[in-house]
Amino acid sequence: MSATSGQVPDRDVFLSEYKPQSKLVVKETVVEKPRFPVIDAHNHLGDPFGGGWDKRPLAELLDILDQAQVRLYVDLDGGWGEDILNRHLDIFKTPAPDRFQVFGGVDWSQWEKQGNRFGEWAANRLRVQKERGAEGLKIWKPFGLHVKDHQGKLVDVGDERLDPIWQTAGELGFPVLIHVADPVAFFDPLDHHNERWEELHAQPDWQFPSPPFPSFMTIMEGLATMVARNPQTTFIGAHVGCYSENLGWVGALMDRCPNFYVDPSARISELGRQPYTARRFFLKYADRILFGTDAGANLDYYRLCYRFYETDDEYFNYGLGDVPGQGRWYIYGLHLPDDVLEKFYFKNAERILLKK
Repeated sequence: MSATSGQVPDRDVFLSEYKPQSKLVVKETVVEKPRFPVIDAHNHLGDPFGGGWDKRPLAELLDILDQAQVRLYVDLDGGWGEDILNRHLDIFKTPAPDRFQVFGGVDWSQWEKQGNRFGEWAANRLRVQKERGAEGLKIWKPFGLHVKDHQGKLVDVGDERLDPIWQTAGELGFPVLIHVADPVAFFDPLDHHNERWEELHAQPDWQFPSPPFPSFMTIMEGLATMVARNPQTTFIGAHVGCYSENLGWVGALMDRCPNFYVDPSARISELGRQPYTARRFFLKYADRILFGTDAGANLDYYRLCYRFYETDDEYFNYGLGDVPGQGRWYIYGLHLPDDVLEKFYFKNAERILLKK
């Protein structure tokens, strides 16, 4: 080989500097509007996840939703306190009642005070939240990772003491949108094998090694136990049932439990790198998947999602930055048929959220 046939870099390139540009020549489809109107069943309006719309003009928010053809937006930031829930109801629901739903929550910090009565106490708080205008229950990921009972013991997701909460949600017609586990790699050692290395270094508090935390499958098995033991309650498993890396496991739970639904929010990164499996999953469970983004009212991200679900585009960035944020891979579109898109975009949510 001649001395001029190649060029040797004078140093190694840091991973943070490495931004390869694909040389593939493939179709790129711009999808400005979805095939059908959309109900966004998993999103936020406050800080830090929703963009702080409680401090911004409502007209601007509605304009973005109109452009994205989002006809109903579920705000999961209602929480359990009077101040936050009432504030979100007053700011969003009252002036635009047909465009928003606000979900309540559970105040786990009260367990120490309530003791063995906690389950019943929290169930009664759901009734109060419904009276104020809440229309569902959101369970956040500290449940299973951090929540402890009055004796200081970590609470298992499948703990029977919490059944009054789930049973009351069913009685009230509250869907329970639940997030109990993050990507599997968040539970793995943070070494050179971890595919989320960059993301976890940027957000070290997102890592949950076992020990001291429960294993990923311990949390997921608790979720399955809880859903199966409360068949009268509708559960929506956030982020593809909290296990988007294993659609076979999620599908098996859906087969066993007809009360278990899922949303794909913030997981097109995972679905798009297994497009054949993901497409089969959407076709099989077309009646059980609700559209959601978990990205705030972001017009560009809505359009990216529409491109992913509607087109057969290949090898494109699942994020809006130069380097995908959840891992250094690209995705492939699912090219879902119209009958599936119609159910996924709004019909399933109409049935679960609007009782149509």
